[in-house]
Amino acid sequence: MVEVITWVYLFYMFIALYFLILFSLTFIKNRRHMFDYPKLTKSYRVSVLIPAYNEEDSIGGTVKSILDLDYKNIIEIIIINDGSKDKTKEIALSLEKKYDNVILFDKVNSGKADSLNQAIKIAKGELIVVVDADSYPSKDSFQKMIGFFDDLKVGAVTTRIFVREPKTFIQKLQSIEYRVIAFSRKLLGFLDAIYVTPGPLAIYRKSALEKIGGFDPKNITEDIEVTWHLTFEGYKVKMSLDPYVTTVSPNKFKAWFKQRIRWNIGGMQTISKYKKYFFRKGMLGFFILPFFTFSLLLGIIGLGIFIYKILRRFIISYLATKYSVESQVAILTLQDINLNPSILNFFGIILLILGAIFILFALFYVNKSLSKKDAPFIPVVFYSLVYMTLYPIILITSLCKFLKGGKHLW
Repeated sequence: MVEVITWVYLFYMFIALYFLILFSLTFIKNRRHMFDYPKLTKSYRVSVLIPAYNEEDSIGGTVKSILDLDYKNIIEIIIINDGSKDKTKEIALSLEKKYDNVILFDKVNSGKADSLNQAIKIAKGELIVVVDADSYPSKDSFQKMIGFFDDLKVGAVTTRIFVREPKTFIQKLQSIEYRVIAFSRKLLGFLDAIYVTPGPLAIYRKSALEKIGGFDPKNITEDIEVTWHLTFEGYKVKMSLDPYVTTVSPNKFKAWFKQRIRWNIGGMQTISKYKKYFFRKGMLGFFILPFFTFSLLLGIIGLGIFIYKILRRFIISYLATKYSVESQVAILTLQDINLNPSILNFFGIILLILGAIFILFALFYVNKSLSKKDAPFIPVVFYSLVYMTLYPIILITSLCKFLKGGKHLW
């Protein structure tokens, strides 16, 4: 058993170090082009789709942020009211009356993916922009994203996501996380291996969406599945790191935990759908599928190894040989709190240090400067040491729910 755990641990270390080194080498090679984007050569006709379900607090601000963009060839802004039970429909109606290019598309509740598919059928633009109803694109975002579509092989473009006005501690941790993700996703873009075009802001070529049949209504993370489908069909997915979109993130732990469960279940659904292409179909099969799958497995394996080592040490060292009520021997002594000078522990510490350096560098690079406002010390430390360790628990919970089954729309 010990030998098996050792080999599993070595596999865990190898995969983690491999991806860390791959990201580092990719950055070194492309560091001068991280913020590059193609200049606009033509004015594409754009349809903006805003799927909304109970978004009365933010839908007005989202529409206004789009109306204020520098890009002027936005021919329509379609608000898709997916059977909201609040005042989303009333607010959308008032916006439709106020602005000529705002259209309300009212429908019964059927989920985000189906809502988008129905709106795509009536959209008139060459490009389809999807913006979540609680997200706010920067003024130059379209200008700095649309140029990628001059390459006819590009099917989608994404950008940086920032947490909008982070106030609670969990939001500040997500703010750090989103910046690290943006840095990593740009590096994946150089490998043609971006695996998600997140909902806050993504631009798609309409003909590409039509070719793949739109978004998958059976997948609760339609933004992951559509990216894999586009890649499967030979389209490129790009990221423009210079612009950004701010989005409202969960402000409480329970809401955050629920969101991450949904994300992970959707990822597992996507893996299940495309598993037959493992090491078979271009970048999807040879990189995206293995990378995404190993990313999930590493978290579960890491937690398993940690629990095994703790339980084994406790049972063998204390209960079996040292603990005795009659002799009054302590369960834990200072002598037992040490790091064994093994090669496994050495590599584990090295990996932890390298991971922390990667996080700090990503924050520094995406923010341009590691200021107290953008990356306060306490949240950064907490993110590195505690926040990341919650992911294995989320993964295991997600796996149980995924295996159990169930229907989720939003």
